[in-house]
Amino acid sequence: MRLRTENSTEKIIKVLFWGTYDIGKPRTRILLQGLVENGVEVIECHADVWSEVEDKSQVSNSLAKLRLLFKWILSYPKLIIRYLQLPVHDIVFVGYMGHMDVLIISPFAKLRGVKLVWDAFLCLYDTVVEDRRLVSPRNPIAYLLYVWEWLASRAADLILLDTATHAEFFRQKYNLPLSKTGYVFVGVEPDLFPQADRASITLLEERPLRVLFYGQFIPLHGIDTIIRTAQLADTTSIEWTIIGKGQEGNKIQAMLDDHPIPNLKWIPWVRYEELVKWIHEADVCLGIFGDTEKAGRVIPNKVFQILASGKPLITRDSLAIRELIDPEMPGIFMVPPADHKALLEIIDLVKEMRNILTTQELHKEILDKITPASIGRALVEIIDDHLATSSY
Repeated sequence: MRLRTENSTEKIIKVLFWGTYDIGKPRTRILLQGLVENGVEVIECHADVWSEVEDKSQVSNSLAKLRLLFKWILSYPKLIIRYLQLPVHDIVFVGYMGHMDVLIISPFAKLRGVKLVWDAFLCLYDTVVEDRRLVSPRNPIAYLLYVWEWLASRAADLILLDTATHAEFFRQKYNLPLSKTGYVFVGVEPDLFPQADRASITLLEERPLRVLFYGQFIPLHGIDTIIRTAQLADTTSIEWTIIGKGQEGNKIQAMLDDHPIPNLKWIPWVRYEELVKWIHEADVCLGIFGDTEKAGRVIPNKVFQILASGKPLITRDSLAIRELIDPEMPGIFMVPPADHKALLEIIDLVKEMRNILTTQELHKEILDKITPASIGRALVEIIDDHLATSSY
């Protein structure tokens, strides 16, 4: 990354990743890799707090919560001391989940005359209160979440989200100037999600269509829509595999108890590195189908991973998804949110088309947009656009 100075010379930018950012999230790893692949010098000052915490909202054990809180709080003194000892750098980058990090590091970044970029990635208030409905809007915790995020948004010089639609929502939610928000797509780790080996694919009209969903069981994903679709579908011509667990697990189990689906396999968890095997074995993969407002503003990891793997994708239509893909692209199927009948119609269509889809190299036109190098390049351009005219 290079910025032009007042005397028209160029200098290589040093970006410091600081805080308790979650390296278990592909988002963080892709941003780090993408910057490096674009020639940016990256320095890390990191405390690992979130390892082995897949879904932070599902930490229910009081002792586990207390241990996590102490680990989190106690990491900051060391991080601050280390930061003040680090060599000169141009930008402090706070990754996900950095809502507290950005408040802690802000005064020290200002002390050193360094611009602060925060990858908010999501709106915490929206996620907890409006989307997952874990807390009522009237609950004091909801008010505190809003104030916390409002303060965090004032501490950063530039705030990043994952789509333009999401960035616009965040900007309006916290009354921020347009110049203070930007977005970069989540992207994919292509080494972990390569294209399926088409040479090994045979046309199997006789076997059932294999449909795959994987992800956290949260309202945004619309797992109940998938279950209703499976309950209506032909039990002999379609096989369903669902991988995941989470907030709506009990609800889904109750639906299955009430109306069992003999051709549905539910696997609570598989290793991240093994997901691609399941994707390659599927005939079609499912994205998200929730009817929450947030579901229309985001593009989840699984969509990028399915696209990179070259498999047909069915997902809900939204402004956000159209930022990345066109519904007219081969192997792309969009349905209205929470519409299980429309989803079943598309799955039946895919069943009729699967031999054609199997022989096509799908999503080639999108692959160059979602690699770490492309995501890093987009991040470089955003930082250039927003911060190049500022004083370093």
